[in-house]
This record gives sequence, C-alpha cells and structure tokens, in this order.
Amino acid sequence: MALSTLKGVNAVAFARKLSDASTKEAELIPWQTTLSFDPSRDSNSTVTKDGNVNTQSSVSTDLEIEFINNTSAIADAFYDSLFDGDKIEFWIVHKDRKNAEGKYFSWYAQTSVSEDSNDNDADADSNRDVTFSVDGTPKRGWTTLTDQQSSDIDYVFRGLDIVTGTGSTETNGGTAWDKATDGGVNGGTAPAGV
Repeated sequence: MALSTLKGVNAVAFARKLSDASTKEAELIPWQTTLSFDPSRDSNSTVTKDGNVNTQSSVSTDLEIEFINNTSAIADAFYDSLFDGDKIEFWIVHKDRKNAEGKYFSWYAQTSVSEDSNDNDADADSNRDVTFSVDGTPKRGWTTLTDQQSSDIDYVFRGLDIVTGTGSTETNGGTAWDKATDGGVNGGTAPAGV
C-alpha cells in the first residue's frame, strides 16, 4: 500500500453547540487560516535501585483555530461557550483521507472555549484566535459530509439556468468539467491517452 501525505489545507474544522446536536448539522467554521491539534501526555521518571520507573498522566489536548472574523452562527456560538459555559462539539475532518465507504477520517472532541482573542488592525480583516479546552480524550473515526457541508468546503460548477433543488439533487443547466472526457477537445470525447 502506498503512503499518501496529508495536506494542512485539507484539514478543516466543523463545530456545533452540543445542545443543538438533535436539531442542527455541524457547521464549517468559515475562513479558517490555522488549525492546531496537539494531544500530549506528560510522563515522570522515578529513579530506583532496579532502574527507572515511569508514570504517565492522562492525555491532555491543545486545540486552537484561527479564522477571519465573520458573522456566522458558529462564530457567535464560541462567544456563548466562553461567556455562558456552552459545550461545543468539534470535528477535524481530513478531506484527503477516505475509507472504502467514502467516509472521511476525522477527530471528534467535546470542548469549551477557554480563550477567544480578537485582532482588529486598521489595515487588515478582523481575525480571531480561539482556544478550546477538550473534555476527556479526543476520538478518531470516519464521518460523512452532507451535501451542504461538502458545498461549504468547495462549491460545484453551475450553469446559467435557474437553480432548483439542493445538493446532489440540484439542477442548474450546467455540467462539471470531466478531465477524462473533456481535456483538450472541442466537443465529443477525448482521444485515447488524454
């Protein structure tokens, strides 16, 4: 099996208030610039006459995201978590790692916001740097993305017609470019080997 590298640009964060789990999908945090996920475990070594004895503490996880400040509901939910103690569910989804079922590799954690720093320089967009306190140990798994979540990450080609339907049932008069059949031809099918 060949190894593949994972690109930082393809690790995206989704979040949701834990109290909204039965009524809302998780939302992509808009305009992410940096995402830091750092689980660690401290260990101590005690010297004995028979050699060192190591003890380990519980796993602690540093989770931090920077994004261009915006008016999204999820950005406001981070303030609710900081000021009111609302719990936030948090996912890190790796778009470039899928399993055989087409699900994406993800980290999941239940968190609270511990710090929300806001920079408002005169010559730049307002930026937020949010740090989360992670409850327990983050979990690994595989998740699907809804049509809306997929389109939030990257929009699809649309034609000039009126758009009807949503997600995979959308019709818009357009057909997305297909490298296998469209590359280098003016109509028809691509020659063999293109």
